[in-house]
Amino acid sequence: MQKKIEIIAPTVEAAMEEAVKKLHLSSDKIFINVLGELPEGLNCEALVDVNLTLEGKKYLEGILRALDVGYQMEARSVGESQIHYIIESNENPLLIGVKGKTMEAFQILTRNLISLYTKDKIITTLDIGAYRSNRTHQLEILATKTAKEVAKTKVAVKLNPMNSFERRVIHEKLSDWRDVYTESEGEGEHRAIVIKPKEQ
Repeated sequence: MQKKIEIIAPTVEAAMEEAVKKLHLSSDKIFINVLGELPEGLNCEALVDVNLTLEGKKYLEGILRALDVGYQMEARSVGESQIHYIIESNENPLLIGVKGKTMEAFQILTRNLISLYTKDKIITTLDIGAYRSNRTHQLEILATKTAKEVAKTKVAVKLNPMNSFERRVIHEKLSDWRDVYTESEGEGEHRAIVIKPKEQ
């Protein structure tokens, strides 16, 4: 649900001014709905009025234009809780960055922007040059191979440190395994997954 607040103001214009201050948004992104009149003024509802998927797309396009790179972008929403952006560019390595860190930063910025407009938790993902889907495939292979080894030897294996996206892929891939389980250990950039054998 997109954000909304109630305001009592003498006029619709005054209600809009108050809404701009309280929601920290420009007036073109706010709709004022007059609910009725009270002795102290108009009882108004200020609603955020934007297309979340489109706002994220425009934001990312602004970044890409500023970087002066050619690109194609696909933006799609899944229900009301997920938005996915897919970019293909002539500068994919630049936009992805070392170990996907630049892409991750763009994703966080876009997610933060979208959170300005809604109270709901929207899962926002960004993939550039199929990096994320390829990395997911690699991690799933690593998880399966390591889990088989742990199940066979009964010796826990600690993987290299990974970001939250990568750790989530490993956790999800092995969540249904009967012989092993996963735990995250460490802090920050040193946080890593340990695949452990289950007690039989």
